[in-house]
Amino acid sequence: MGNQTDVSEFVLLGLTDAPALQCYFFALFLLLYMGNVMGNGAILAVVLAEPRLHTPMYFFLGNLSCLDIFFSTVTVPKMLAGFLSGRQAISFTGCLAQLHFFHFLGSCESILLAVMAYDRYVAICNPLRYTLVMSPRACLLLAVATWSSGFLHALMHTVMTSRLRFCGPNHVHHFFCDIKPLLSLACGSIYLNLTILNIVTGSIVVIAFSLTLLSYLYIISFLLLKVQSRESRQKAFSTCSSHLTVVTLLYVPVTFNFIVPSLGDSPQPDMIATLLYSTVTPVLNPLVYTLRNQEVKSALKKVVGRKLLCGRT
Repeated sequence: MGNQTDVSEFVLLGLTDAPALQCYFFALFLLLYMGNVMGNGAILAVVLAEPRLHTPMYFFLGNLSCLDIFFSTVTVPKMLAGFLSGRQAISFTGCLAQLHFFHFLGSCESILLAVMAYDRYVAICNPLRYTLVMSPRACLLLAVATWSSGFLHALMHTVMTSRLRFCGPNHVHHFFCDIKPLLSLACGSIYLNLTILNIVTGSIVVIAFSLTLLSYLYIISFLLLKVQSRESRQKAFSTCSSHLTVVTLLYVPVTFNFIVPSLGDSPQPDMIATLLYSTVTPVLNPLVYTLRNQEVKSALKKVVGRKLLCGRT
């Protein structure tokens, strides 16, 4: 942390400098952020309030909703404030905090989706052992491991980035302090930072995605080879469809972001991909789970009906 005096603040060269477009983007991202908080907040409230949803599947869904709210909160409020003031500036400490929490929550989401896929595998392929394998203690341990792994992963990036020297116009070509744009501003060697980014971060994404894919390969093969009833197959696939949609919404832009060259001269593809999985996807996740999940829809109607009844009395 001894090199913090090299820079006091960064200027984020985000989406646009045009005042008219800034007003448009402010309205757009404010609506997206409000939709995220309200949608995921509603799912979290329903999961907590409805005893029927006190199961492992909805315990992890509640964790996912928390992650989605926090994930957008890391970047969107600061971006909205910049649109209002006309200048996207952030302190060195604030920049490190953004970097830390963005990678903390992002890696948590990848790991959590793998845990949710494993939960579906046990529920479908080993239903008789489900309550034993996915006991409350096991679910709690999996959740703690998910959040702890994400925190430690982000801490590595935060510590290594805090040790860098920045010696130029400290203009970050992004809408928040991400690792790749910051590394392009560093004066000294960034070999170790890139190694951590490519090996550690890449491994978390690849391993989490591989475990998710492996779980669904087992589920599909089990349903095709051992389940004869068409109705049972459809019911099993319907319980997985929401999770599969969420996995796709996350990993398509994430994969694109990792395939794009790390320190290229055109940051726009990185920015668009990051906006998709950090701002747009969290808004879509509650829609996916409410529109495609009958249990959540019925529980939501029940809770809303109960609140309206209480309000009348």
